[in-house]
Amino acid sequence: MSTDASALTTEDLDFLRRPLHGFLSVAAGPLPPEPRPVWFEATDAGTVQLFTEPDTLKVRRLRRDPRASLVVAAPVGERERWVSVAGRTTVEPDGAHDLCARLAARYWDLDDPARADDLAGMLAAEQVRLVIHPETVRRFTN
Repeated sequence: MSTDASALTTEDLDFLRRPLHGFLSVAAGPLPPEPRPVWFEATDAGTVQLFTEPDTLKVRRLRRDPRASLVVAAPVGERERWVSVAGRTTVEPDGAHDLCARLAARYWDLDDPARADDLAGMLAAEQVRLVIHPETVRRFTN
């Protein structure tokens, strides 16, 4: 395992740009974190972003305490590898629908009418964009 105080490496970004699920945990005070699987995007600026509806529990918790982490692991059948990003998270009112559409195209076959309908439903809902600003990056590659 190695740690870099705050930056994603080129290798991290290549890994994180694959259609993998991340597990998001937000600070919850005295409660233990409850990770949730999420779609995400690593940006050229070195942040990690995802989208959600503005009234979710994770958004309410992030408004009280902006700390969050995302862990992404290689799937079964590949050599063991993971990247963990932790840091302050901002809740952004713009860009969520564009992000949702990009991620849906990465994770789903949008030629499938059912998936296209799922995406249309997601785009009809109000969304916010969560941006994790890395303060600590940990990784393991075997």
